[in-house]
Amino acid sequence: MESLWETLKYAILGLIQGFTEPIPISSSGHLVIAQRLFGLEIEGLSFEVLVNFASLLAVLLIYRQDLIRLTVNGFKYLTKRDENCRGDFMFIIYLIIATIPAGVIGVLFNDFISDRLKGLNVIGITLLVTAVALFLIRNLRGRKGDQQLTLKDSIIIGLAQSVALIPGISRSGATIVAAMALGMKQETALRFSFFLYIPVSLGGMVLEAKHIASDPDLDRLLLPYGAAFLVALVASYFSLKWFMNIMKKGNLLYFSIYCVIAGLAVLLFL
Repeated sequence: MESLWETLKYAILGLIQGFTEPIPISSSGHLVIAQRLFGLEIEGLSFEVLVNFASLLAVLLIYRQDLIRLTVNGFKYLTKRDENCRGDFMFIIYLIIATIPAGVIGVLFNDFISDRLKGLNVIGITLLVTAVALFLIRNLRGRKGDQQLTLKDSIIIGLAQSVALIPGISRSGATIVAAMALGMKQETALRFSFFLYIPVSLGGMVLEAKHIASDPDLDRLLLPYGAAFLVALVASYFSLKWFMNIMKKGNLLYFSIYCVIAGLAVLLFL
């Protein structure tokens, strides 16, 4: 009975992470809050990286046609210098450049972030920061499409993503805020944000795979982790589909209001 309850708690954590990962309210912050409420203490980043990988699979599934197009056209430009494919090739290059800041900072400060920046006070404050950022860009309607991105855009968005390594700062929120502030269309900002999530999540999984495999409690955690992974995958898929529709309508103000309420609740009651 105890193992069943533990599996259920991990599945709920997977649901929370999966639902909150695509939307700009900080999945990492909500995971920490949920662990506090359920009395779970998960050391390190292994669990978070695992459920993030489940969210990545949902992103790959939803954006599979765009990813195939980018891959094919990027290869065509490299091999045949087809100018019709140059825009997609440069989009890939800008994604790679934008990945660098978070990758470097993540490697250098992984332990510090895991050990020092998961306090509830930090999360309460950073949720309020996320709320302010979302409020400031709530009415922006950019004109830049996929083909109009620049090196400057990719660097700024990459730096924004590195800030989101702090729990409570939403990764999707930070990158979408930066992209829209730079004049991108909503669909371009969303696509760039979630394509940028691909190397970050893969890199995190590679770095943490050995820790997960060598966990002395792996046998006991196999079922809870598996349940959390599957729930996170399904939740991420439907959450991202929902958020794509939200972005078309430009209703980011609601997420700003939610982050204010959540941030204040954490600071006052937890």
